[in-house]
Amino acid sequence: MAPQILAAGHVVTMDDARRVIVDGAVAVENGRILMVDTRAAVTARWPDAPVEDLPDALLMPGLINAHAHSGLLRGTAEHLPVWEWLTQHINPMHRVLTAQEAELASRVCYAEALLSGTTTVVDMWRFMDGSARAAEEMGLRAVLVPYVGAHPDYDYFDTLDDNEALIERWHGAANGRIDVWVGLEHPFYADEAGMRRAVDMAIRHRTGFHTHLSESELEPPEFVSRYGVRPVQAMEKLGVLDTPHVMFAHAVWLDESEIALCARHDVAIAHNPVSNMKLASGIASVEDMLDAGLAVGLGTDGEKENNNLDMFEEMKTASLLAKLGRRNAAALDSWKVLDMATRLGARAVGHGHELGQLAPGFRADIIAVRTNTPRMTPLVGSGQWANLHHNLVHAAQGGDVCLTMVDGRVVARDGQVLTEDLPALLAQANAVAPALFARRAQWLADNGALTQWTNS
Repeated sequence: MAPQILAAGHVVTMDDARRVIVDGAVAVENGRILMVDTRAAVTARWPDAPVEDLPDALLMPGLINAHAHSGLLRGTAEHLPVWEWLTQHINPMHRVLTAQEAELASRVCYAEALLSGTTTVVDMWRFMDGSARAAEEMGLRAVLVPYVGAHPDYDYFDTLDDNEALIERWHGAANGRIDVWVGLEHPFYADEAGMRRAVDMAIRHRTGFHTHLSESELEPPEFVSRYGVRPVQAMEKLGVLDTPHVMFAHAVWLDESEIALCARHDVAIAHNPVSNMKLASGIASVEDMLDAGLAVGLGTDGEKENNNLDMFEEMKTASLLAKLGRRNAAALDSWKVLDMATRLGARAVGHGHELGQLAPGFRADIIAVRTNTPRMTPLVGSGQWANLHHNLVHAAQGGDVCLTMVDGRVVARDGQVLTEDLPALLAQANAVAPALFARRAQWLADNGALTQWTNS
C-alpha cells in the first residue's frame, strides 16, 4: 500500500539541522512520517502514491500548546490583576460549572486550536471525561491535567480521586493521542497529605505532574514564609521533582538558583507571554532558562486570560516581550521561538522523541500555512535573505493555516473542522453561557469574592 504524500512550496522540518526544503514533500503512512525530502525525491520513491499538492503553502510540524485552560468566559473577566481576577471571576465560575458546560468549552477550544494549527494541547480543566471524549472524537492530541484541589478549603475543584480515575480510564487512549497527568491548580491548593498523594500518583502511574508556579511576584515570599525556601526548592522538598516528568506553568519569578535546580531535574516550563502581559504578572527569564538547557514550551493559557488560543500570536508576543524585557532587539530570535512552539514544546510535554519535527519515524502531526498572502510576502526560503522563519513568527496568523493533520488524519481544512459540526457547537455554547454567567454572579452576590490562598 502506497503512503500519502503532502507536497508544498516549502517544508520547514524543525529537525536538528533546521532544514527548509524548497519544493518539498512529506510521505505519511499509519500515522507516522516515512520520508521528508524534495518533491522529486519523495515522488520518485513512491511514483504511484496519491499526492496532495499545496504549492502556495508551507508544511511544518503541528504547534504544541504547552499550557491552556478550556473555558467559556472569553471577554467576561477583564482588566484585573491575577489575584482579583481569580477570586472575583475564575474560582466562582468553578463553584457553579457543570460537566456539560465543561465539555462544550473543551470542544470550542479544541476547534479553535485545530483551525489555527495547534495539534497538541495541554489542557488544565474540570470534568475532563468530557475533554477526553472531545479530543478523541475531534482528532486532537491532548495532555489532560485536571484542576485539582487537594485541600479541604478547595473542595470546589476536581479531586485526586477524579484525577486518578481519569488516568485509569483515558491515559494512552485514542491510539496514544491522550495523556493524563497529575494536576494541582497550585501547590497551595494541597495540604501535606494531598501533596504526598499527588506525588505518589504520578510516580505509580508513571505520568507527568503539572501545576502553576511563580506566576505572581507575591508567590516567592509566600513560599519562603511557609517552607523557608523559594518555590522550586519547596517543590523539591515536597517530592514533586522526583516524579517522572514535571512541567511548571508561568515560572515568571524564578531566580538563578531555581533555574539551575530545574535544569538538574529536567523540569520543563510552559511560558505564557500573552497571559503574563494581560494579567500584569511579569516577564519570565526565558533566555536564561533556554541557556540552562530547560525545555521551555509556549502556552496560550486560557481563553479568558488571552483571549484566543492562536499560537502564532503567542510566538510573536514571546519574541517581542523578551526583546522588551532585555532591552535587546536580538533577544529570543525567530528560530528559538519556533523551537519553543514545536520541538522544545514536544520535549516539555514528554514527547520530544516523536513530536515537534518533520522527520522519519515521528508522528504525522503536520500543518500547512498559506504563503500567498500579503503578510507572508516577500517569501525567501533559503540563502542570504531567507525570511521564512521570521515571517512565521512575526507575520503569520492562525487563520493562515489551511490544513491540520494529526496522526496522519486531516482534521481541519480551509477554515473547516472536519470532525465537528462547528456552527452547531458554537450555537450550543452561546446558548448555555448566559446561565453560567448568571450562576456565577448569583454565587458572588450571595458569598462575596473567595480568598485565594488558605493559610497552610
